[in-house]
Amino acid sequence: MEFLVASAVGVLTGAGIYLILRLRTFPVILGLALLSYAVNVFIFASGRIAIGLPPVLSYDDRDYSDPLTQALVLTAIVISFGMTAVIVMMALGSFLETGDDGIDMTDGEDRR
Repeated sequence: MEFLVASAVGVLTGAGIYLILRLRTFPVILGLALLSYAVNVFIFASGRIAIGLPPVLSYDDRDYSDPLTQALVLTAIVISFGMTAVIVMMALGSFLETGDDGIDMTDGEDRR
């Protein structure tokens, strides 16, 4: 189970970094979303991967799932959704202003 989660985090991180390095805005937005998913899975897995266990401590049972990581991941999901919405609106404004979704790597003096 740990190998599956670790490989999922690695694949999500690799795909996210690959997409961030593209020169179009839509792949960059998808890459940021994939990186946030990878971080969420990593944080969630750091709270012990336990299936069918209660999320709180009990007096007779020593096995439990850590509720702090679940709360952190839930908060991170909401924040990443809001961040993605803001970035999409910025990219849409840039596309409507310039007519192109490419990312310009020049300093502005070389524009035609």
